[in-house]
Amino acid sequence: MTNSVLPIERVLARRVWDSRGHPTVEAEIQLHGGVLGRAIAPAGASTGSGEAVDLRDGGRRLGGLDVTNAVRNVTDIISPAIRGCDVFDQKGLDQLLVDLDGTDDRHRLGGNALIAVSMAALNAAAAAAGQPLWRYLLGDSQALIPLPEVQIFGGGSHAKKRVDVQDFMVVAPGASSFAEALDWTAEVYLAAGQRMEAAGRLRGVADEGGYWPVFKTNEEALEFLLWSIEDTGHSPGSDLAISLDIAASEFYEAGHYCLGLEGQEIDSDGLVELLVGWVDRFPIVSVEDPLAENDTIGMQRFTAAVGDRVQVVGDDYLVTRTDHVIQAARDGACNALLVKPNQVGTISESHQALEAAREAGFGTIISARSGETEDVTVAHLAVGWRAGQLKVGSFSRSERMAKWNEILRIEECLGDGTRFAGGSVLVAR
Repeated sequence: MTNSVLPIERVLARRVWDSRGHPTVEAEIQLHGGVLGRAIAPAGASTGSGEAVDLRDGGRRLGGLDVTNAVRNVTDIISPAIRGCDVFDQKGLDQLLVDLDGTDDRHRLGGNALIAVSMAALNAAAAAAGQPLWRYLLGDSQALIPLPEVQIFGGGSHAKKRVDVQDFMVVAPGASSFAEALDWTAEVYLAAGQRMEAAGRLRGVADEGGYWPVFKTNEEALEFLLWSIEDTGHSPGSDLAISLDIAASEFYEAGHYCLGLEGQEIDSDGLVELLVGWVDRFPIVSVEDPLAENDTIGMQRFTAAVGDRVQVVGDDYLVTRTDHVIQAARDGACNALLVKPNQVGTISESHQALEAAREAGFGTIISARSGETEDVTVAHLAVGWRAGQLKVGSFSRSERMAKWNEILRIEECLGDGTRFAGGSVLVAR
């Protein structure tokens, strides 16, 4: 960090496109001498009710998803307000953005407008300091390379709900480096594709690059993933393990969970029992959003049952909000936080939530969204904030690989002696 003052000279915004072919907002912060920072707002498909709201134009054009109003808000409202502000004062800048919007869910100016500007300012500050973003954020702290959490099968809202569970992922707790973790993951991804194709279970590619499956049950996906790990010759559980994003809010209706694949309707206790059974029978080390965002009792019961051996992650349940994290810690409703900067709208608020999670003894995971771009800011946040884990989707599609590849470069830059988080971040808390 730096103690000098450097005013923002110009703020630009433009409409660009995300990985689903939807419009999104790119912001550009220009400083004296041609220094600039640029960032693009991502967008989610499975979203929590407490998330910052993207401002979309509505109407018939582009399915109502255009962002010309959000872009205009950056140009006409945000730009005049932050011009002259110190680019190194991220908290002050972000507070100004929040005050300008004036709504809890950021719907007036748009969460997409705010996060694009907030991230662009952070990137501009790092550029002005002459440092890569991860180094700028680290300051004097020792770097921690994150454990990658990689989707193999996509389901839920990422694959037209062909399976109810949203993400079937692998992690490599036994790997000795990020590069080795990706090597092992690549083998699983290849083995899973070959196995699915041979069994006639392969439909295509889901939103985040994972395979779009044709499974008869949700549990069959777990079986295929376990077999794929075994096909690589690695040891399930110790070398490679399974991580799930249930995204249970997506199939929660009127107090019950409707599993469309099995044609089954169960209550909260029934879903807890089902998931605990999976944890008992498969090498599962992390479960995200096991119950719906408003099912606190279910979250508490699941965490009480398996939280001493499994990471229980709050995504829709916490929506990167500090107050939600603090309450969840009091309730014993989970033991890890998924950090999605666009969920809350600014970098400073995201970091505050991460620090609250760390204070509570939670695990922390920096995450991309299903609607992504070539922007690699989240990769730098994972290292610079020492989050320990990074989740950006699968092992295909360039908007995903750009982020994995960026961590490879950072790990190489740090050289020998670099600390890789590995399985240490998955130890039950």
